[in-house]
Amino acid sequence: MKQKIVPGQKIICLNRKARFNYFFLELLEAGIVLKGSEVKSLRDGKGSIADSYAVDNNGELYLINSHIPLYRQSSYNNHDPKGDRKLLFNRKEINKLIGRINQDGLTLIPTKLYFLKGKVKVEIAVAKGKKLYDKRQVKKTKDWNREKARLLSKNNK
Repeated sequence: MKQKIVPGQKIICLNRKARFNYFFLELLEAGIVLKGSEVKSLRDGKGSIADSYAVDNNGELYLINSHIPLYRQSSYNNHDPKGDRKLLFNRKEINKLIGRINQDGLTLIPTKLYFLKGKVKVEIAVAKGKKLYDKRQVKKTKDWNREKARLLSKNNK
């Protein structure tokens, strides 16, 4: 799927594996609480959200297992690279998401980490896990579409 180009948006990292492992039901944009050294490390283009997810903790949502490496020039004020980071949503959105997580068995998966007008944002997907046979079917259709495009290009020459 092609990414939409938004003016003023600089992508830091993507979670490419998420689209293969989950069905996305809804995409939401959230702010994230970071320290100064974390932001500077992200400005260098470093960071990973490959195996991360969001959980509910006392009525607030936290991003777990995201990795932002230490900023070398920072002194004693450095951050924990694997620490939990609070996501910034409206109270109404938080309650809705917590309800969907608890009742429907859905998960919150970050798909993209980016700068938007100087602020770090996270694109969160409300997702349902794919079964093994779903993954096989997706792979089959991708292979078939690739083969079909190859055959069509040979016929056009």
